[in-house]
Amino acid sequence: MNADRRDRLRDAAIGVLAAAGGRGLTHRAVDAAADVPHGTTKNYFPTRDALLRAVAERCLEQYRDTAAQMAAGALPTDREGLVAMFGGLLRNVAGPGRPRLLAYLELQAEAARKPWLSAVLDPIASSDFAGFEAAQRTAGLPVTPQRAAVVTLAMHGAIPHLLADGPDTLAAAGLDDPDRFVRDLLQAVYPEGDKSARAGS
Repeated sequence: MNADRRDRLRDAAIGVLAAAGGRGLTHRAVDAAADVPHGTTKNYFPTRDALLRAVAERCLEQYRDTAAQMAAGALPTDREGLVAMFGGLLRNVAGPGRPRLLAYLELQAEAARKPWLSAVLDPIASSDFAGFEAAQRTAGLPVTPQRAAVVTLAMHGAIPHLLADGPDTLAAAGLDDPDRFVRDLLQAVYPEGDKSARAGS
């Protein structure tokens, strides 16, 4: 089958998931979004599960591309550099990354009932734990696996709220200012001036 058309269909399916949710993900909707003849999506992905798998695999590819771009750049060397990096990731959620992350959350909801889909998606979140820990370490913070995991989980937990864009919730969480949110998070996990934190105990 045509690889370019396959990717076009998968990208269109991400857009459908982001715009219409899981219930809106149909072969016909993807055909329309990709502007291809009726039945094209079904020829490539005969069942809804096949379509879900294709979208999940595309999200994983896009995540790995993003992670590779980040790895190719310079990792932060101090606390403020880490604030800029993580704050930028959070701003991306409500910006260019919004369709992919909306689709990802829809896929996660499906994965709660489909173990095979959970297995496809698992590398996306699990890879962040190692990558974010490395960034915290190069920034000179007194990293332990537990502290690094708390930061990563807090970053993940922010995503649904940023996508929902409820002003009161964002203000209550400090997410109306992503840099401040990250700075406060790091201060809570790695208090400046805390001797035990400096020791990494």
